[in-house]
Amino acid sequence: MALRRIINKQLGELLVERGIINDQQLEKALSVQKDRGGLIGELLVELGFVKEEDIAQSLTAQYGFPYLPLGNYDINPEIINVVPGRVARQYLLMPVDKIGNNLTLAMSNPLNVQAIEDVEFLSGCSVQTFVSTSSDIKKAIAKYYKDKE
Repeated sequence: MALRRIINKQLGELLVERGIINDQQLEKALSVQKDRGGLIGELLVELGFVKEEDIAQSLTAQYGFPYLPLGNYDINPEIINVVPGRVARQYLLMPVDKIGNNLTLAMSNPLNVQAIEDVEFLSGCSVQTFVSTSSDIKKAIAKYYKDKE
């Protein structure tokens, strides 16, 4: 699966360019990342420099993935059966829709090729990814998978 990168910049650079964070905030986050690891977007949220939505929308701009706010979306319970709850929790993703052999997933990290390949293998479907925030996906998993497993 080839990712089409629309803007050839790192997420941190993109956030600075868009005026969401400043250079000092990026340097602080990079320093924390160097010390303890982690994804730059999650560290920026943890440090209080950005909101999850800023990260999701920047991923949309950077890679061309559409943004889907899950809070506004009603998911058909039959779609939930396509992806096991343990897989949804492990990769922080949510099946949203299925048309024919195409499965739409909301993911906090749409760059996780392993997650996409695993879902394609388990479901027998081709996957189309959308970006959503981690907290939206966690809420959806709690809501739709609560009676499963």
